[in-house]
Amino acid sequence: MTMSGLISNRNFGSFVASGNVYRSGTDISVQRGGVSISGVSVAQDPFSRWQHKMHLPSEERIRKPMRKSHYKGELCSLVSGQSSPCLNFKLQASGRNGCSFVSSAPYRSNNVEQREVYGLGLSRRKHAQPEVAKANKFRVSYKSEEYNISETKIDPLQSTEGTGEAILLEGNLQQVSPWWQQFPKRWVIVLLCFSAFLLCNMDRVNMSIAILPMSQEFNWNSATVGLIQSSFFWGYLLTQIVGGIWADKIGGKLVLGFGVVWWSIATVLTPIAAKLGLPFLLIMRAFMGIGEGVAMPAMNNILSKWIPVSERSRSLALVYSGMYLGSVTGLAFSPVLIQKFGWPSVFYSFGSLGSIWFVLWLSKAYSSPKEDPDLGVEEKKLILGGNVSKEPVSVIPWKLILSKAPVWALIISHFCHNWGTFILLTWMPTYYNQVLKFNLTESGLFCVLPWLTMAIFANIGGWIADTLVSKGLSITSVRKIMQSIGFLGPAFFLTQLSHVRTPAMAVLCMACSQGSDAFSQSGLYSNHQDIGPRYAGVLLGLSNTAGVLAGVFGTAATGYILQRGSWDDVFKVAVVLYIIGTLVWNIFSTGEKILD
Repeated sequence: MTMSGLISNRNFGSFVASGNVYRSGTDISVQRGGVSISGVSVAQDPFSRWQHKMHLPSEERIRKPMRKSHYKGELCSLVSGQSSPCLNFKLQASGRNGCSFVSSAPYRSNNVEQREVYGLGLSRRKHAQPEVAKANKFRVSYKSEEYNISETKIDPLQSTEGTGEAILLEGNLQQVSPWWQQFPKRWVIVLLCFSAFLLCNMDRVNMSIAILPMSQEFNWNSATVGLIQSSFFWGYLLTQIVGGIWADKIGGKLVLGFGVVWWSIATVLTPIAAKLGLPFLLIMRAFMGIGEGVAMPAMNNILSKWIPVSERSRSLALVYSGMYLGSVTGLAFSPVLIQKFGWPSVFYSFGSLGSIWFVLWLSKAYSSPKEDPDLGVEEKKLILGGNVSKEPVSVIPWKLILSKAPVWALIISHFCHNWGTFILLTWMPTYYNQVLKFNLTESGLFCVLPWLTMAIFANIGGWIADTLVSKGLSITSVRKIMQSIGFLGPAFFLTQLSHVRTPAMAVLCMACSQGSDAFSQSGLYSNHQDIGPRYAGVLLGLSNTAGVLAGVFGTAATGYILQRGSWDDVFKVAVVLYIIGTLVWNIFSTGEKILD
């Protein structure tokens, strides 16, 4: 067992490094107010030799853990054939990691001269043992007091100042930090990204609730309402790829911080823009889309640098579940705020939360582990050990990126995935009302259910995926398994909707469809960082652009199909696209890095 010790004197002065001393099995270092001796290995009974003449061979080691105890003893000098004054000390041992001892009476001899500390003994320089090799020696000035070791009661006497020398070796005297400082820094980044995405969807869905009283106040018809709702995607599409380029070049911290501040300001200004006129409101909603458009690429970039591959799935699942929980929170609190304070209160209250997040982000977040001065050595080694290249890119190799089949597998699969997802999330209130005959209140309650289901199953899928990777299954296999569940699960449950006869079973099918859909967070949504960690922002921008287009076209196509067909036809189109996505993904995708 390795033990650590600290000799402290009341009147220690300054330390001046000079020379080198080194002893096998012993590490000695300096701390304010004392000399730290660590790394000394002792015998099975570590305290039996610590009375009077104490000599602890460094070759002997303790194997058994020590219970928390307190021991007292005396630290004596190693002087051949003669007795020497000793340090009275107290030793405290706790756990497996070592112990510490502190002197209660400082060392002194009758003749003040320079001394050296070897292992746990103090000896005169002229009696230095031959096995001691020169290594970091430092000089220490201190005041000492003398006592007689034969007396049971210590009677320290005042003495003059003395100078001595001690050995400075490599050693660790670890300080116990509060638990919040021991929390992994990479997961602080993950939680901040999670909260950013929580705010992202809170600010996005509040319009779907506030639009009802707003349309009554401003006399908007259905076409105008649809135009306002779609204006968000004008800006959202504009900054997907641009946000990825910015993040990969200048770092995810600045880009994500910009995005949150931008969309928060746009949210707060929405009521003012609405009162100024419809064109101002459309512009403000497009501005909000610009801010939210950079969020996903910037987040993907920063997590690609902070999260090792063994934790990639669960971290991304947690962040994306923030979007789902943000929708739940927005849908739950918006009606209450509107009823008590009016519809503008939704935008003012939700938008102001971004300022709190931004302050925390500036003080806690860094674009990469290399930029964080407070990151621990062990955690930095863990993070950087799983990722080779961490430097920002200067030029985006578009030709190389677009020539890779796995990149196109990402883009096509993202389109197929989002077609079904946007249909379910956009048209479900109408389906509940028209087909299942729920009233609007019940429809609103059941609209929350898919988001909750996705938040839960996304995190379950993330833990499963990371566990499979840790068990030795290849990343490629894990990504294909998880995304196949994300495609075939929703496809299966959508085909069952035409066979169910009760509203309860229909809602259950919807919930299971969205729950299995959430496994995609550990499939295609994690794959950007697998195939090109340096270009994770750009890759997500490319694939998410296709995903947003699928949402826009899918939502419009669903309305067209319902005018000429039925809900079964809507679901059949989604199922066909899910199957196409499954085939493309399993044939062309990979979990290996193809872009460096």
